[in-house]
Amino acid sequence: QDACDKKHGSDPREKRNTRAPKNNMAVGKNKRLSKGKKGKGKKAVDPFTKKDWYDIKAPSVFQTRNVGKTLVTRSSGMRVATDFLKGRIVEANLADLNKDEDQNYRKIRLQLLDVSGKACLSNFYGMDMTTDKLRSLVKKWQTTIECTVDVNTTDGYKLRLFCIAFTKRRQNQLKKTTYAQTAQIKQIRKKMTDIMTKEASTVDLKDLVKKFIPNSIGTQIEQACQSIYPLKDVYIRKVKTLKAPKFDITKLMEVHGNADTTTPAPAAADEGTKVDRPTEA
Repeated sequence: QDACDKKHGSDPREKRNTRAPKNNMAVGKNKRLSKGKKGKGKKAVDPFTKKDWYDIKAPSVFQTRNVGKTLVTRSSGMRVATDFLKGRIVEANLADLNKDEDQNYRKIRLQLLDVSGKACLSNFYGMDMTTDKLRSLVKKWQTTIECTVDVNTTDGYKLRLFCIAFTKRRQNQLKKTTYAQTAQIKQIRKKMTDIMTKEASTVDLKDLVKKFIPNSIGTQIEQACQSIYPLKDVYIRKVKTLKAPKFDITKLMEVHGNADTTTPAPAAADEGTKVDRPTEA
């Protein structure tokens, strides 16, 4: 039987593959074939057409109040734009904020807390040191001393302060190295902790920022530790905000100096002097 099938070319196994291909479906059964490609006629919309620019206002501690601008999607329906602005963290260089190039090694972090018109009111959130400045301080043949302390300000902020200091050569020193002993390092670290706690826990956040800018705490530590081991390059290298009190708009306005953050009204045009008209006869 098999030999006969092969002779006449009617192998039953060949009949199995004579089905129509699956792709040739009826148009009525598969509706997507008649519609064409999905999303073909959709127009590309620029996302920036749905966004608004807002000004960032720095606290009155800094000379430059306009830090920059931030972008947010416009309010629509239940989505309110101001809710997406509040809580944002922005970073600015202290040299730009105070117009002083000598302070370019400090980075200030500000948190947006409230929106007034097209202006976002911010407050101090943290401080850091640029990487290049920090790397330039670390050298051979000296001891690096670091200290960390958590402090509470009078207005309820909990901050973490990081201090860094380096040993320096004494006058007329011939020895190459300036390594401090472990007992001396512990004494210096204790002095650092005491000074940082005393300076930060007796003032509010606004006054504490005023101390950070000129590095007055670092100068105090340097003078206090002179009797233990002479120090140089003493800085509060970093500040973190761990906990903030409940938001109060009146306190925020005090930080901003109660300045009107809305766009000022245009100046009145020069109307000239009043002229008396001659009485008609």
